[in-house]
Amino acid sequence: MKLMEEKIWQECKILSGSVLKVSSFLNHQLDTQFIMELGKEFARLFAKEAPTKILTIESSGIAIAFAAGAAMKIPVLFAKKHKTSNVSGETYHSVVHSYTHDCDYTVIVESEYLRPGDRVLLIDDFLANGNALEGLLDIVSQAGAVAVGAGVAIEKGFQEGGKRLRASGLRVEPLAVINYMDDYGVVFD
Repeated sequence: MKLMEEKIWQECKILSGSVLKVSSFLNHQLDTQFIMELGKEFARLFAKEAPTKILTIESSGIAIAFAAGAAMKIPVLFAKKHKTSNVSGETYHSVVHSYTHDCDYTVIVESEYLRPGDRVLLIDDFLANGNALEGLLDIVSQAGAVAVGAGVAIEKGFQEGGKRLRASGLRVEPLAVINYMDDYGVVFD
């Protein structure tokens, strides 16, 4: 998606450790019109899969998932990184390692919101090592639901997550693929 590549060129910053800072439009401050366009693109890409629900992980994936859900007119569910007092009943859970925070989270989803027969589209902001999407796939499997694909705003193609997920049979659709990045910029696929 040229729009995503242009936005990265115009507004991103590259930090040490292969961290792409997109805080001005995606991870801290939200460019609402831009994010709604991302949602429309995911709706177009996955229309034939007829998802019944979108699943993401808090927190940066929520805005993009919301935009896709609004475009598809389907509910959006997000895995919580912490069990809170308003989470009750049975839950599905999976351990996910966060590259950005360098720690493990046990993410949870209440079972009443994810059922057998759901056709689930996974949405996230980044795909690097694939840990977040693998955790969400685990939750979908626990629920007896079916993952129909994964949409990611930005894939770091130089890391192994996308290759591993595609090899497992999951359809992965990034809106931009970065094949290389250093202090001077990024190279897209």
